[in-house]
Amino acid sequence: MSDTAHQANITRRETRKPGDLRPEEWTRERWEAAAPLDPIPPGKSTLMELREVHKRFGKRHILRGVTIDIYRGETLVILGGSGSGKTTLLKHLMGMLRSDEGRITIHDGSNRLELGAADQAEIETFRKRLGVVFQGAALLNSLTVLENVGLPLVEVDRLPPGQVLPRVTEALRRVYLPAEEILQLKPASLSGGMRKRVGIARAIIQNPEIILYDEPTTGLDPVTVNGVNELTLDLQAKLGVTSIVITHDLDAAFKIADRIAMLYLGRIIAIGSPEQIKANTNPVLRQLLTGATQGPLTEAYLTAAPGSAAP
Repeated sequence: MSDTAHQANITRRETRKPGDLRPEEWTRERWEAAAPLDPIPPGKSTLMELREVHKRFGKRHILRGVTIDIYRGETLVILGGSGSGKTTLLKHLMGMLRSDEGRITIHDGSNRLELGAADQAEIETFRKRLGVVFQGAALLNSLTVLENVGLPLVEVDRLPPGQVLPRVTEALRRVYLPAEEILQLKPASLSGGMRKRVGIARAIIQNPEIILYDEPTTGLDPVTVNGVNELTLDLQAKLGVTSIVITHDLDAAFKIADRIAMLYLGRIIAIGSPEQIKANTNPVLRQLLTGATQGPLTEAYLTAAPGSAAP
């Protein structure tokens, strides 16, 4: 082989992305490595910027260098096994936890907010830009639908009852619920799908810029799952929100996502469009997508070093 051809081969190898590796080229070091940060695409702007975020709880090292850009107006789905750090990451994005190392920057035009350095007043102001959909909807059983959905308006915005009712009615209609029929009902009187939609109505009641979803389709029947997925897309289209979705539901992920990120052992090891994720050959991702019982995801339970996160 000529020197020129040899150099061309080296260049091609060096410019390949990790997801382009052939199956036999993967090593543990490679499949556990953080995915490189892609340049911001034309027409996109960064809303949240995470750089080398670490979080420990005692000896457990949960987040081990999370680095990612979250673009304004996109739906980003974060996949990962149980215990991989997804909910911990979500709590950092809500300002509920502060990282031990690294930084999370929120961009608002020319203004920047460093969550790790923000005081309580700044955190509370930031949270007004957020809507959160919790697992199981997290409704208060002692309150009516009206009181549950209107809670942020009463407790945070301090609005009088006369202004709360029309806002709640509109939020319920946005999620395709018969407001007049259910306003005075309590959560126990609603189906699982209706409770989930009430939870989403509460999340959007303050017209948030960002909606965080924690396992939004867990425990729902297939028809209701499709309804929640379509609602997520509808809210993004109509409200222009940035959606960050934590889920195990692969069908939902590929239906709603603009981009999908894989969190494994406390790092983002793969990120891309649904098509790029399907084509990615990382063994961790392949095991998750195929549901295979053998592979890095299950081996990590036995081989993860003490104090590290395990999926």
